[in-house]
Amino acid sequence: MVVPDDAAVEAVVLLRRLGAADTAHPGGTLLAHLQRVQGRLATWGARPALQLAGLCHAFYGTDGFPSALLPLDRRTELSTVIGAEAETVVYLYACCDREASYPTLVDSDGPFRDRFTGRTLTPGPRLRRDFAELSAANELDLARVNPAFRKEWGAPLLDLFTRFRPLLSEPAWEECRTLLGPSRGDG
Repeated sequence: MVVPDDAAVEAVVLLRRLGAADTAHPGGTLLAHLQRVQGRLATWGARPALQLAGLCHAFYGTDGFPSALLPLDRRTELSTVIGAEAETVVYLYACCDREASYPTLVDSDGPFRDRFTGRTLTPGPRLRRDFAELSAANELDLARVNPAFRKEWGAPLLDLFTRFRPLLSEPAWEECRTLLGPSRGDG
């Protein structure tokens, strides 16, 4: 269980104020999903900034969930609540053009396309690891709460996270293999 700190409590207040508790999402509400992602990251031993990024990863929308809670011109509001380090991870996660960026994520100089600006970024190793770990926590939450999602996307996600393996922590990789692997029993 995650013991909430002041930043996490303030982030949840902001999430509620911006409607995350009322936004439908697989497995309940967007807020419930975000809290589960934070909890998963905590279980894996992620540092506090990455846990906060997990809690807030959908603030600007994502390539897979376009609904944004805050427009990009209000990034400082989130940064004030969760800190610059966590907000940087949130932005990186939100801005990712998955089709362009996933194939080279594990390459230290692989291009990362910002879907908001069209620019190519070159995130450092820590940001690449954060991105991969957050991606795994997000997708594994969806797979855990939605058996139909797991059945349809389990094998492609396992392929993706197998490619991301050099960037994933051991607990994240183990959960990917366990939940998405062939012995997962969803027939």
